[in-house]
Amino acid sequence: MARKCDICGKGPIVGNKVSHAHNLTKRRWVPNLQKVKVIVNGTPKTLRVCTQCIRSGAVERL
Repeated sequence: MARKCDICGKGPIVGNKVSHAHNLTKRRWVPNLQKVKVIVNGTPKTLRVCTQCIRSGAVERL
């Protein structure tokens, strides 16, 4: 199961964690996904949606 928003397609971003001594280690930033019951073409469905899409009103919740 991919960590990807079903509406906007936002997924994980990779980069480096940087310590005070400038040691670099790999890390990931994952989107804040929530399982939301929404209406798609008149039928209720459960989607994994990022919180930005929920707040912007991109999905119609039940």
